[in-house]
Amino acid sequence: MINISRIYADHSTTGDPLRYGKEHGGSVAHSHHFKGHATAKAASERRPVVVWNISKRCNLKCIHCYTNSDCNVAENELSFEEGKVLIDNLAEFKIPALLFSGGEPLMRPDVFELAAYAAGKGVRPVLSTNGTLITKEVARKIKDTGFIYAGISLDGVKETNDLFRGVNGAFELAMAGFRNCREVEQRVGLRLTLTRQNFLDLHKIFDFLIEEKIPRACFYHLVYSGRGKSSDDLSHEETAKALDIICSRTKSAIESGIDLDILTVDNHVDGVYLYKKLLKEDPKRAEKMRELLEWNGGGANSSGVGIGNIDWEGNVHPDQFWQDLTLGNVRNRPFSEIWQDTSNEMMAGLKNRLPLLKGKCKECKYLKMCGGSLRVRAFRVTDDPWQTDPACYI
Repeated sequence: MINISRIYADHSTTGDPLRYGKEHGGSVAHSHHFKGHATAKAASERRPVVVWNISKRCNLKCIHCYTNSDCNVAENELSFEEGKVLIDNLAEFKIPALLFSGGEPLMRPDVFELAAYAAGKGVRPVLSTNGTLITKEVARKIKDTGFIYAGISLDGVKETNDLFRGVNGAFELAMAGFRNCREVEQRVGLRLTLTRQNFLDLHKIFDFLIEEKIPRACFYHLVYSGRGKSSDDLSHEETAKALDIICSRTKSAIESGIDLDILTVDNHVDGVYLYKKLLKEDPKRAEKMRELLEWNGGGANSSGVGIGNIDWEGNVHPDQFWQDLTLGNVRNRPFSEIWQDTSNEMMAGLKNRLPLLKGKCKECKYLKMCGGSLRVRAFRVTDDPWQTDPACYI
C-alpha cells in the first residue's frame, strides 16, 4: 500500500507505523488500532497481514473477481474448528491483522464467531465485503464482534458499479451498508479497483467520500487473476492521470480540514510517482518521504513477506492474487511454518527478490522505493515472475 495522505499530503494516518516504521527524526505515532503491536526494525522482518478467503460463495457476479467466486459453497472449506486452530497459530505468530474476505465473507454463517475468536486471541479482524448484506442488524454485529475496520467495495458510481458487480441495485445496497456502519460508529472505508471503465468516476467517488463522511479509501490497481483481465487495465497514461486526480483531491480535502486516509494498492510504482511529484513541489520534503518509501521497500516486502493469503481450503499463497501458487496447506502444517520455509524456490525468491529481477526493474534507479512492484502481474503477462511488472508507468 502507498499512503497518499502520508506521502503526498503530509498527513499521518492509522497504518503509518506498519508501513513506514520510524520517520526521519522520530517515531510515527501509533493508532489505537495497532496499540501494542511492535514496529519492526526493518520492513523485511514484518509479520504478514493475512488475507483469509473464508468462502468462495458470493451474492454478486463481479466481472474482475480474482477468486472466480459464485453462489455455490465450496466442498472443502475449512471448518469452524479448523479455523480456530488456524487463528491460534496466527495469534502465536503475531500477525498484525487478519482480513476476512471471500467471495462474500458475510455469506459464511460462522464469520462472526470466527472473527470474535480472532479478536479474543489478540488478532485484529478486518472485514472485506461488497456491503450489500450490511443491514442495520448486521452493522451492529460487525461492531460488536470487534472488527477494527470494514472495507466496502465499489467499482464506480451507480450504473457503473452495478455493471461491474453483475447485479442491478448493488450500488444502493452498498450505500445502505456504508450508512448502517456509520450509524453504529463502525470504522468503515471504500475499496475500488481502477479500470478503464471506472477511473473517470474518481471525482464522483471523492465527492461521495466527503459527503458521506467516509474517512478512508483504498484504490486498487487491477491484478490479472481470476476474472480480472489485462484488457480492462488502465494504460500507463491513464494510470498517471488517475494518480493525479487521487493526489489533488486528497491534498485538497486534507487542507480543508477533512481527516482522510487515502491509499493505493498493488502498484508500488505509485510511490516513485509521488516522489517525483514532490521533487517538483517540495524537494526538501520529497527526500524525507523517499526515506519512508525506501524503508517500506515497496514490492520487495509485499507478496510472500508482508502480505499472505489462505484460501477457503486452507492452501497458503504469497498473496490473494496468486492462488495458483500454493506453498502448503494449514491442514498439514501451521501457517507460521509454511510462511518461514524457504525450501520452496519461489518462496525463497520472493523473500529476497531484488537480485532476481530482470528487464528495466533490474536497472531502475528507484528500485529501493518500488521493489519491483507486483511479481504476480509480471508472471501473468510474461510467464516469468522476475520480469518487469507490465503496470510500471514510470
